[in-house]
Amino acid sequence: MGRKKLVVFTGAGVSADSGIATFRDADGLWANYRIEDVCTPEALVRNRERVIGFYNMRRRELLAAAPNAGHRALAELEDVFDVRVITQNIDDLHERAGSSDVLHLHGELRKLRSSVDERLVFPIEGWEQRLDDRAPDGSPARPFVVFFGESVPNFERAAETAAQADLMIVAGTSLAVYPAASLVRYVPEGTPVYLVDPGEPDTRGVRGLKEHIRLRGAEGLPLLASRLRREMA
Repeated sequence: MGRKKLVVFTGAGVSADSGIATFRDADGLWANYRIEDVCTPEALVRNRERVIGFYNMRRRELLAAAPNAGHRALAELEDVFDVRVITQNIDDLHERAGSSDVLHLHGELRKLRSSVDERLVFPIEGWEQRLDDRAPDGSPARPFVVFFGESVPNFERAAETAAQADLMIVAGTSLAVYPAASLVRYVPEGTPVYLVDPGEPDTRGVRGLKEHIRLRGAEGLPLLASRLRREMA
């Protein structure tokens, strides 16, 4: 019999403990920017310099950050579980902490993509995308980020993963951003779901909520991981 499949669904709160600015908190990133100005396809056409500059700033922030105890605790659970991480975050902190199976729903900050072909994705060295950077197909490069109003290409794959969960951890997300938040509805009935968040996420779609640990990710995830490890021993 194989190891139990642990599906982890993370949001901005998990990376906030690494100093990554969140979008939705009162002091978050969007407090200083209008979504319409920096995170829509129309904004990229209207003011390419502003949009690319915004993501350059975020990439600089990311390169200066490091995984926190929450990221590391999830990576270390691969010793005892078949761990699949699904994240709304566009940073690479899960990977840098050692998680080997990470699916990004909203893109990846350290990659660029073609303006024409959303499947043509390639890495960026350092933090700066230049305004005239081109994709391999010759089109202007753009951040590999799912803008507001665009479809989420990895959602179907994420839903299939959630449907195979033996247990699930949901951490650092308000469960308010769709379609990502609806992932909890794909978890098989009877599957225990652990929620790690100091706030009050929308749990109406969570059928098997076993426990709500009201701590930040860097505190709550190591505690939960330690307990799950003991239960599997």
